[in-house]
Amino acid sequence: MTIRVMLVDDQVLLRTGFRMVLAAQPDMEVVAEAGDGVEALQVLRETAVDVVLMDVRMPKLDGVETTRRVCSDPNPPKVLILTTFDLDEYAFSGLKAGASGFMLKDVPPGELLAAIRAVHSGDAVVAPSTTRRLLDRFAPMLPSTGKEPQHKELDRLTDREREVMVLVAQGLSNGEIAARLVLSEATVKTHVGRILTKLGLRDRVQVVVLAYETGLVRAGGQG
Repeated sequence: MTIRVMLVDDQVLLRTGFRMVLAAQPDMEVVAEAGDGVEALQVLRETAVDVVLMDVRMPKLDGVETTRRVCSDPNPPKVLILTTFDLDEYAFSGLKAGASGFMLKDVPPGELLAAIRAVHSGDAVVAPSTTRRLLDRFAPMLPSTGKEPQHKELDRLTDREREVMVLVAQGLSNGEIAARLVLSEATVKTHVGRILTKLGLRDRVQVVVLAYETGLVRAGGQG
């Protein structure tokens, strides 16, 4: 199956470079490009796309808002946020908006290709442990709401599901969680699936983000 990729970036030279890398792959095809979010949304109405490589800093409509609108559609393409800096202030917002992960623009080609394939297969590109490290560094820079962290939807979770969510947010794999809680890996996978369903989350990356947002896990990975 060919992965249909869209490039969204206001830098033509950068899009050209990505297109050359992707064109050399037998399982990938660049089917669309856009220079800003407004154009991207227009193109997506007419073009079937599997994965969008989305810049965040663009004119007219930035990548975060574009991602939010794309991901609000039924059966949306997967979005992979591209950032210039690993502490880009948009990274956190991009993940919240529904992106399946983020990559630095200067990532080695092999890692970019692996990320696109991972997203297409339904996995989150950014491993929870990587996301946790990002948020550990970035969380102190987030504006304070002045309120105690809370999220009523967390009340839907059982005690065991909350326990599993904390461990997911700390970057543990299903196998590691199973060993920690003395459960089968299949049982852990079931718990993770129920957490995603109950909280309306797309993948483990969004579990990590929500865990930080609600204070379930704090900087340093402590639950």
